[in-house]
Amino acid sequence: MPAPITPRERSQLKARAHALEPVVQVGNAGLSAALVAEIDRALTAHGLIKVKLAGADRDERMALADAICARTDATSVQRVGKVLVLWRPAPEDEATSR
Repeated sequence: MPAPITPRERSQLKARAHALEPVVQVGNAGLSAALVAEIDRALTAHGLIKVKLAGADRDERMALADAICARTDATSVQRVGKVLVLWRPAPEDEATSR
């Protein structure tokens, strides 16, 4: 289950993500196992990433973003057009917050 974030945390994450470039691009092939693995690796390494979504239909992009969040256990921080900002706390962060 994605970690819940407060409005203040969301604001701080959005500010940190502003300067980032998308590290993963979802093409017309959609959400494959290899793509999920790549997003998972990027989240493990960085914690906060941008993903660029393909597709002209807004509803398809929203469904794709929801599927990515569900399969990677990440939280959607922000969606702007075709760019999705994802955040997942590092494992040591979860251990210290308990």
